[in-house]
Amino acid sequence: MTIHVEGLVAIAIFYLLILVVGIWAAWKNKHSGEAEGTNRSETIMVGGRDIGLFVGGFTMTATWVGGGYINGTAEYVYLPDYGLAWAQAPFGYALSLVVGGLFFAKPMRSRGYVTMLDPFQQIYGKRMGGLLFIPALMGEIFWSAAILSALGATLSVIVDINIKMSVVISALIAIFYTLVGGLYSVAYTDVVQLICIFIGLWISVPFALTNPAVSDITVTAVKQVYQSPWRGSIGKNDTWVWIDNFCLLMLGGIPWQVYFQRVLSASSATYAQVLSFLAAFGCLVMAVPSVLIGAIGASTDWNQTSYGAIAPKDRDQADMILPIVLQHLCPPFVSFFGLGAVSAAVMSSADSSILSASSMFARNIYQLAFRQSASDREIVWVMRITIFVFGGLATLMALVTGTVYGLWYLSSDLVYVIIFPQLISVLFVKGTNTYGSVAAYLFGMLLRIGGGEPYLRMPPFIYYPGWTTEQRIHHMTGEMEDVVVQKFPFKTVSMLASFLGNVAVSYLAKYLFESGKISHKYDFLDAVVSKDSGEIMDKTTLVTRGNNIGLSEMAPVKPRLSVTLAAAFKRRDTLAAETVEEEDESSPDSSHHDE
Repeated sequence: MTIHVEGLVAIAIFYLLILVVGIWAAWKNKHSGEAEGTNRSETIMVGGRDIGLFVGGFTMTATWVGGGYINGTAEYVYLPDYGLAWAQAPFGYALSLVVGGLFFAKPMRSRGYVTMLDPFQQIYGKRMGGLLFIPALMGEIFWSAAILSALGATLSVIVDINIKMSVVISALIAIFYTLVGGLYSVAYTDVVQLICIFIGLWISVPFALTNPAVSDITVTAVKQVYQSPWRGSIGKNDTWVWIDNFCLLMLGGIPWQVYFQRVLSASSATYAQVLSFLAAFGCLVMAVPSVLIGAIGASTDWNQTSYGAIAPKDRDQADMILPIVLQHLCPPFVSFFGLGAVSAAVMSSADSSILSASSMFARNIYQLAFRQSASDREIVWVMRITIFVFGGLATLMALVTGTVYGLWYLSSDLVYVIIFPQLISVLFVKGTNTYGSVAAYLFGMLLRIGGGEPYLRMPPFIYYPGWTTEQRIHHMTGEMEDVVVQKFPFKTVSMLASFLGNVAVSYLAKYLFESGKISHKYDFLDAVVSKDSGEIMDKTTLVTRGNNIGLSEMAPVKPRLSVTLAAAFKRRDTLAAETVEEEDESSPDSSHHDE
């Protein structure tokens, strides 16, 4: 086994850089929020709500632009049956940030919530908040595991070191600085992460493009040279699948704590919107080198390279096309710089998911559901322990299970099908209640899981219109097997059914109890009759300030003076108008308390 010393040195330098920045950010902001009386636990979750434009723009972009994003985009452009037409992540996630900024960022930030699950617990109660935590947690953990799994594969291409050791070291570094600094460390390392990816990839692209083994990518986009054109096409039978997947990225990219973590840490509601739009642009810009690298891979005569005659797609290594192109088509010093930057960036993108999962657990499960009297110090320790536990769990899954991507696909589908329709209901539809929420949860889960998941060898028990069977090689066993392929946009249909189910069952329950058709004593969820239920949380229990409990419509903000650029976007009159407007609007829980 050969160990490339230059590669190891490059990776060590980038890892050290990110670790130092993470610790520096924690030290620099260790007293942040204390002047306003903000709890330490809240500072770890959302900073001092003073993240400015520069850092905020980077960290919001890094919500989705990490290791999985750049590797996945290159892979889909390279794959012969897919191509650029199927590389949906750049536009899908960019639009998800635009939609999130237009409709979701303002109501969430201006009501001063601390996590994404707060509005659910406010209106549907503690137990429902706990149920909705399950798909949210699964999504975050599997996403981190998928990132770490990709990282192990990437590192094994560059330096022939043990994959398991590299994954464990990477995870430990990410967990360590997240433990020390919380959101500030995540935000500041995101800045380094994106700069590393951008410079690392753009330095490599010109060298790869000019390699003698690479044909003109403008020709291979439309003509078959070494494989089918990388521009790709969408077959008539696949149109609905393409639309379904695109909606999944665009709308399913919104209800994630990793996104709202950034929204809620912005210094105002307007800021949160501006940052979302900036990040949407950042998503598209960061995808360009990945697309080019995928196109280069599709335009290469691999026989002329050190890789060998058999192309990566034929060796089942298409998912590693980005590190392979950097390794075999660029000079060694460029390739090590590019790969070091990319692997450090991948490592850094696991941190926010781990912080998100522990924030939701510590606040929405431990504090609001079980121990409302818990001290701030206790919550901080619960967060630290869960950061370590969830980080360890993600690392273990990356090392042990080969189906981590299948689990991530399924859990991201469940986030789209279950949490997204409930988020719309809780923010924009008055009168929905816990009965509707439970029904929607079950509808969404049943319809999505009923469609099956080929990657997990999970057969469907609902055969949607247009289903077919195809023969595919299983990614783990290498055996040819018959797989049921659903050509129907069943994920989006499941999401819509979940939303309509919530509204219909909520209004039905409301009518039956209020008209006396069903006796009030049967309102066992205390969702319709009891206005002062201990289960449904009103605003006063959601944000604690020491012993005084209260939630202002606009959480107190102390803008960061060092960010001079921020002043351009921080118009006092706009914010004042916003606060008045928010106070005039009745909050979504008014239907429970004003009747």
